[in-house]
Amino acid sequence: MSRPLSDQERRKQISIRGIVGAENVAELKRGFNRHLHFTLVKDRNVATPRDYFFALAHTVRDHLVGRWIRTQQHYYERDPKRIYYLSLEFYMGRTLQNTMINLGLQNACDEAVYQLGLDIEELEEIEEDAGLGNGGLGRLAACFLDSMATLGLAAYGYGIRYEYGIFNQKIRDGWQVEEADDWLRHGNPWEKARPEYMLPVHFYGRVEHSGTSAKWVDTQVVLALPYDTPVPGYMNNTVNTMRLWSARAPNDFNLRDFNVGDYIQAVLDRNLAENISRVLYPNDNFFEGKELRLKQEYFVVAATLQDIIRRFKASKFGSTDSVRTVFETFPDQVAIQLNDTHPAMAIPELMRIFVDIEKLPWSKAWDITKRTFAYTNHTVLPEALERWPVDLVEKLLPRHLQIIYEINQRHLDHIASLFPADVDRLRRMSLIEEGGTKRINMAHLCIVGSHAVNGVAKIHSEIVRTEVFKDFAELEPEKFQNKTNGITPRRWLLLCNPGLAELIAEKIGEDYVRDLSQLAKLHEFVDDDLFIREVAKVKQENKVKFALYLEKEYKVKINPSSMFDVHVKRIHEYKRQLMNCLHIITMYNRIKRDPVKLFVPRTVIIGGKAAPGYHMAKMIIKLINAVAQVVNNDPVVGSKLKVIFLENYRVSLAEKVIPATDLSEQISTAGTEASGTGNMKFMLNGALTIGTMDGANVEMAEEAGEENLFIFGMRVEDVAELDKEGYDAQQYYDRLPELKQAVDQIKSGFFSSNEPDLFKDVVNMLFHHDRFKVFADYEAYVKCQEKVSELYLNSKAWTKKVIRNIAAAGKFSSDRTIKEYARDIWHVEPSDLKIPPPNEPREVAEDRTPNGTAARA
Repeated sequence: MSRPLSDQERRKQISIRGIVGAENVAELKRGFNRHLHFTLVKDRNVATPRDYFFALAHTVRDHLVGRWIRTQQHYYERDPKRIYYLSLEFYMGRTLQNTMINLGLQNACDEAVYQLGLDIEELEEIEEDAGLGNGGLGRLAACFLDSMATLGLAAYGYGIRYEYGIFNQKIRDGWQVEEADDWLRHGNPWEKARPEYMLPVHFYGRVEHSGTSAKWVDTQVVLALPYDTPVPGYMNNTVNTMRLWSARAPNDFNLRDFNVGDYIQAVLDRNLAENISRVLYPNDNFFEGKELRLKQEYFVVAATLQDIIRRFKASKFGSTDSVRTVFETFPDQVAIQLNDTHPAMAIPELMRIFVDIEKLPWSKAWDITKRTFAYTNHTVLPEALERWPVDLVEKLLPRHLQIIYEINQRHLDHIASLFPADVDRLRRMSLIEEGGTKRINMAHLCIVGSHAVNGVAKIHSEIVRTEVFKDFAELEPEKFQNKTNGITPRRWLLLCNPGLAELIAEKIGEDYVRDLSQLAKLHEFVDDDLFIREVAKVKQENKVKFALYLEKEYKVKINPSSMFDVHVKRIHEYKRQLMNCLHIITMYNRIKRDPVKLFVPRTVIIGGKAAPGYHMAKMIIKLINAVAQVVNNDPVVGSKLKVIFLENYRVSLAEKVIPATDLSEQISTAGTEASGTGNMKFMLNGALTIGTMDGANVEMAEEAGEENLFIFGMRVEDVAELDKEGYDAQQYYDRLPELKQAVDQIKSGFFSSNEPDLFKDVVNMLFHHDRFKVFADYEAYVKCQEKVSELYLNSKAWTKKVIRNIAAAGKFSSDRTIKEYARDIWHVEPSDLKIPPPNEPREVAEDRTPNGTAARA
């Protein structure tokens, strides 16, 4: 007779990671062996670790496919309103573990792989990150896809299948070096090419007018080949689709012109067309007006809108014909969300389809277009706003320029009728910026062409409404909304921090995974000594695990009982990694000045990529590494202070470092970080935040109580005041001896003895053109860090604050964010209907759909 299960084993069997179940395990093992056998028969005799990974991925994928087909059949039968999320970036990371969790297969897979004599964590490490994004904007899109599927929305993510994602960062001699991210070289087990849905996209050419109609002719054609990736919801059998387009040259590309003569060259030139989906532009919060980038933006928009209209017309309901031909109902069936201005060309493109192809009158076409689109703004930094030169648009998309001019003319006529003789207002609100190079302001196009505009945190939406787009908000106040960002708790808690996820489930049950607001129940346990110890223990285990990872991968030894002070995000002046660096130097100088004084040991971990063309960001990386070199090799400092630059920060590395973090650095100048989402991930995983009142930090402080975060520095009003009176860096340098010492050390070559003036550009910037006022917040930051160290000495008091933060993190689920978009912008209701799994007859569900209906795309 088998022994009874222990409480711990029973808990694991019914845990949030899915039921083990002997049949499940046996079935998974059979699938694994079948896929492995197929690979080996096809290829070779001896299996490699990568073969094992692909066998497991294909086995898990088998469990997705039936649910995927059922979901799409369900949508075809029910014909719900479709949500289309258009984004140039989807920063997905790895897919295997996320899929196992959302299908409830994690524990069964663990057991099956263990019984096969393999280590599942080793297999998971083989998977490449799908790095099709730069940072926050792309990762937000990925979290949103997870939440939309979990909430049962008929949603589709549309983007580009970049052959090369965000570059791999190598640190050589302290400098960032970029390497191409050939993420597809071993194949991608999660995607399915759909050549039957290939579509043409047109560029260049000219416009022919005859009477009132216009025709875009003599264009160059590029084909858009879709690749579909399944997006499973959490434990609800819903599997949505992310469709990414890849560029292909048509077979007659450059061969139509019979007098070309050079057949070989014509075939080689196919690369020119296919370069459109070759590589992700690696800029974050910066606009680079390159022709290839505009081609990418129009390519995704043109292919996607054709696909949306095909699906709308082929829909079962809403028409007595076999296809819909009336577009009045289009906004009732279709919502398109523009993730920043990158897909803004969708607005003139939809107008072109309605007016030129479907022959709708302008006013009707414009009304439908506006009711269809909504626009999310992600930044207030002026250098990040897209402003395309008119000449470039005229060359590449001549018809679209005419449509934009027409939109602008009607828009300005309306403004002029409301504000006669206010010429300055017309200039400010125009879609076309005159003076020097004529440019199209894409944010203005998005605002005019959408029925809703939102920022991504309360403070950001307020700045958007009252400053950046003030004129537009005065005109249509009802259009402007806030939708505070969120993160998916499936990846950012269950997947990356199973110890904490299980501990929470023991205390409050498992429902919090779908309803994160239930974390508030943890407030009851703030004074529970056992729970306090357990939370601290999970954190310590995560720190030890991360320390071992660093030792293995980077050959650096760190003390797991030191405070892990972590600053990971894109390297940018506004995020103020330089201020952190000045604090490190200050701590170093304090230890050197008084080596016997009690000092709370710290491991400062800084990570992130700099855009390849961003000189100052690259200098900041070099400076951090130079400071680390001095600090880490000074015997007086010993293990009191260690500085590590985390190479090649990416989603899969975030999943390792975030659960191990004690202190989260969120120190942007107030009014510059639209929201931030890393801040939320740290909060959910039991780190305390040191931060300014910027982005979502403001709402985190509101939820948890300001006393449970380490808030410091200027508020938005203080920054504005300082701008008014003029920021003078020199006065802070003169007044603060520790700041002076740190800056002098950088200036004198203390950290670059072979090249004393290596950092002259950094120092010059800090004194003469620091838009982000590092010196102004330095003193408050250092004082706040002293409070951090003081609290860290009292483990129990620290952990109580941690529990209060976790208990207050419920608001920051992307499920909550998506519910708000659904209710206020898309006008759809989330569904908790659980589509029956593939092994149950379809009649089990309340929806009776005819058998044999093919899955539609």
